[in-house]
Amino acid sequence: MKEFIFFDLDGVILNSMPYHAQAWILAFREFGLEFSEEEILLHEGAIELDTALTLFTSKGVNPTPQFFIEAFKLQKKIFKEKFSSLVKPFPEIPDLLNALKKEGRKLSLVTSSSEEILRDVLPSQLIHLFEVIITGDKVVKRKPHPDPYLKAKEFFGAKDEEIAVVENSPAGVLSAKRANLFCIGITTTLSAEHLSLADVIVSNHKELKEILLNGTS
Repeated sequence: MKEFIFFDLDGVILNSMPYHAQAWILAFREFGLEFSEEEILLHEGAIELDTALTLFTSKGVNPTPQFFIEAFKLQKKIFKEKFSSLVKPFPEIPDLLNALKKEGRKLSLVTSSSEEILRDVLPSQLIHLFEVIITGDKVVKRKPHPDPYLKAKEFFGAKDEEIAVVENSPAGVLSAKRANLFCIGITTTLSAEHLSLADVIVSNHKELKEILLNGTS
């Protein structure tokens, strides 16, 4: 039973990961690169020069910083134009967040998405439930670096043992563990084997609710 709960956004709060993946696939296709959905999901929130280099070298490409700037810009454009209107919160999320707030828990949203994208896809009635929102454009290093979670922890002045993180991606789990935080992995987009560094793994939001509210699965 942790006082502070830090949530990832895509794949945890929102059903957005398939849409982000498709936007990345279409963006990379413009550069002559073909990727599968699983290849993209395995690098969710960490498609940057220092964290996804092997993703491209495996295709015989040595990406430059300018490539990533252009790819990010195109992916964001495609996502906003084609997919953002399709993104919804998982059905269980509003009740879960409100129940946690009613218990006096303090909530943070920690995501690699930009603030611009977040404001497009996250309903305003959910935004106000988070005391602090850390987006990818507010940190020097995104996930899998620990910086996003360390910044959220610093905001609250919380101790490590008071915090639980909810993540659905390998990069997110690694970010939480590098920040020395307890992490719950949820298999909304990838199987449990890809989240093996998490302290606990749940298969759906019902199990997540049981752990966060009752301390059991």
